Amino acid sequence: MSEQFRPVDRAPRVFGAGLALLLLSVALSAQVPAGGPTQAPGGAAPATAAVSASAPADGDPAAPAAYTYSPDGRRDPFVSLTGKGTDTRQTGSRPPGVPGLLINEISIKGIIRDRSGFIAMIQGADNRTYVVRAGDRLMDGNVKAIVQDTVVFSQDVNDPLSLVKQKEIRKNLRSTEGGRG
Repeated sequence: MSEQFRPVDRAPRVFGAGLALLLLSVALSAQVPAGGPTQAPGGAAPATAAVSASAPADGDPAAPAAYTYSPDGRRDPFVSLTGKGTDTRQTGSRPPGVPGLLINEISIKGIIRDRSGFIAMIQGADNRTYVVRAGDRLMDGNVKAIVQDTVVFSQDVNDPLSLVKQKEIRKNLRSTEGGRG
């Protein structure tokens, strides 16, 4: 028993086994068809979202496949939770014209006085000029009043934790830092 006891370095074996397992899993995943498995082993339906592999009508194989989801009592994780509730605004598209403008995106370009009162010319984010009167509806509020050099907006607050449901925003015709008095 004159042999000395030497510790065995197992790091190369563990690394080699991990690498072999990784390569095996990559090889097995490459053998799965493009549409994915239709049933789990054992006959049960999979609990994940199913992607339809049907080709579009024009036969373009590069077009994305239609998405369908089978919830089985669970919510779809890809549907936004912020779109739920009493919010009547559509998040995708805006109505054309003044009803599609947000109060924070507009600037006051001019105020005109006529027989019925004041009219304001505003410019939206699309660099188009619109004419508004007191009482006109915008996407997130309405025009409350128009005076000689200021337009007053009443903006709807969408924060459910806020006690205030509307706030008043004043936009001046000329900014104070513009240099013109």
